[in-house]
Amino acid sequence: MAQKSDYLSAPELVRKIEHMFGTKPLAVASAPGRMDFLNTHQDYKGLPVVPIAVNLRTYVALLRRRSGSFKVHSLTLKESGAEYTDEFETTDLRIRGGGWFGDYLRSVIVSLQRRGISPRNECGEIIIDSSVPIASGLASSAALEVAFCTLLNHYWGLQLSPPEIAETCFVAENSVMGIPCGRLDQYSAAIGGAILLHPSPPVKYESLPLVRCVFVAVDSGIRHSVKEIHPVRQREINMGLEQILEKDIPPSLRARLSKHYASVAWDQIEYRELEPILREVEEKPAKRIAYTLLANESTSRIVEALRKGLASLELLANVINEQHELLRDLYEVSTPEMERMREAMLTNGALGVKISGAGLGGCLIGVCRDEQDARRALEAAEAVGAARGWTLSIDKGCSLDHVA
Repeated sequence: MAQKSDYLSAPELVRKIEHMFGTKPLAVASAPGRMDFLNTHQDYKGLPVVPIAVNLRTYVALLRRRSGSFKVHSLTLKESGAEYTDEFETTDLRIRGGGWFGDYLRSVIVSLQRRGISPRNECGEIIIDSSVPIASGLASSAALEVAFCTLLNHYWGLQLSPPEIAETCFVAENSVMGIPCGRLDQYSAAIGGAILLHPSPPVKYESLPLVRCVFVAVDSGIRHSVKEIHPVRQREINMGLEQILEKDIPPSLRARLSKHYASVAWDQIEYRELEPILREVEEKPAKRIAYTLLANESTSRIVEALRKGLASLELLANVINEQHELLRDLYEVSTPEMERMREAMLTNGALGVKISGAGLGGCLIGVCRDEQDARRALEAAEAVGAARGWTLSIDKGCSLDHVA
């Protein structure tokens, strides 16, 4: 289980930097990780999703000013024994590739340029520290992007709103870096709280009331990247769509479909309408399309119940379990190891548990009735192989936490 030290705060980071570098930072900004709570794998299809920002945060500090270039130290990577420094000029923002951490910062500046914001000559020495586990399904990359953009927003006087920061960071990851993500992670990190996000432009979001519960997350310790999962599922959906469009289907249905997953009017199609046709589609593509429709219908029902104050913890937990089973059986992004951890949690205090993020590893998230049940669930998961676990609370979005 997580220790108190796993939940990093801005004052702790300021003291840590002063101890390590002999001076306090000039500014510190942060952004939260997130639980991919409901309608996982749907934001890149333009469907509404429910992320929850949590109290595991990434902090980006400006240590010293310097002209023309940024020098970056990641304390998180240093502590893990990985390569942890980067340096780049604002006139040379080439993406290195290979998952290099500095690319997330470079891409934010490139994205700002695409908004018509020229990089300033005022750069600096940057310190990164984070309690969001990397590549675990809690959106560590978005937290880093949004925290860095929030720091630049202050340092360069950009006056960007949280949604503008979110969109800048989405373009950075999706377009500049070429990672096939949706808008879920960046908007959750920038806006915070529990929100219903409609990710298709014009992007809309609303705060979503939740029932009283304790959230938990466990890191399976299994690592897979979005780049290894999203493109495969997207191709499979496109394959299924092509097979459907080759058939004799009603014109009204054909008008809502497309050969590309991102251009389908998914929210205007019910599963029962496509179910007979999917029987004639290859198994994997049919499963991916069935998941898309069934998970969205499940999300719509629970969101409406939450809005009306009619949702109990038991109902919410049932939906969480239902959505995990859809992810496991129809999207096929679980693993035997994750299923063992999930079963251990469900038999030891957790009411509902599902995958968070791309899957095939990463995190499982769950809801429990109280802290005692949460501790039991986390201990049970760790006993069958989970790397670590946390009790989590809903947290704010991006923030400027310290100015000297």
